[in-house]
Amino acid sequence: MLSFIKIGFLEIRIWDLLDIFLVALLMYQVYKLLKGGLAFNIFIGFLLVYFIYQVVALMQMKVLSGILGQFIGAGLLAIFIVFQPEIRRFLLFLGRGSGIGERNFWRRIFAVRERKTTDNEKVINDLSRAINQLAYAKTGALIVFAQESDQYFFGNTGVMLNADISNKLLETIFQKNTPLHDGALVITDKKILAAGCVLPVSESPTLPSRLGMRHKAAVGITENIEARVIVVSEETGKIAVAYKGCIQQNISQSKLMEILREALAEVSI
Repeated sequence: MLSFIKIGFLEIRIWDLLDIFLVALLMYQVYKLLKGGLAFNIFIGFLLVYFIYQVVALMQMKVLSGILGQFIGAGLLAIFIVFQPEIRRFLLFLGRGSGIGERNFWRRIFAVRERKTTDNEKVINDLSRAINQLAYAKTGALIVFAQESDQYFFGNTGVMLNADISNKLLETIFQKNTPLHDGALVITDKKILAAGCVLPVSESPTLPSRLGMRHKAAVGITENIEARVIVVSEETGKIAVAYKGCIQQNISQSKLMEILREALAEVSI
């Protein structure tokens, strides 16, 4: 093969540079998936054990190297067990990034024009009115804007509705005397997909300790899937939004409308 650089006996091909770039890109994506959570600390722990094993093996400390060798031997299986959620998120990232499984992908391939809908503003206004009313009444709420491909995260924990969005329905669902008010409401493709859904709670140590379970659940689901989550605090009535494992609090009305437009555009087919 044609060399890219040759210094004495060292021969670097263009494919070697590509290999290094791809490994660096892979490690960066792994870091993005693990950062901010307990999984990152566990991963660092695995690396430290491996480094110590290499050192004691080099120093020919047979007993300790034998013990660590047994641990390293079972390390691959342990990684799959401990990092099962993160591995699933990584595979979902690859599958969603390709776009092959999405209907929009095939529409783009065959140049099928999508009919534009005229009810976006009505849906956004209904959502805004409901969220502001819930905030005014200090009624806790958790609204997830998710892709249709992520609906399996919610189908087994909540009640499937597949209902049109209206401010009255949203307010009714989150009333304290209704059976679905404690869980999350999921919106996809301008429909209320499900309500009363249970979300994974974030274990990130970087979150403020004052955040309640509702806010931690909002962050938790955005650590697992590509979603935007709007939270209304039951204690203060303040509105917050979670996205990509981060949360922004005290959202203004203008910012809320901007977020709703972006969230609805991301989950519309």
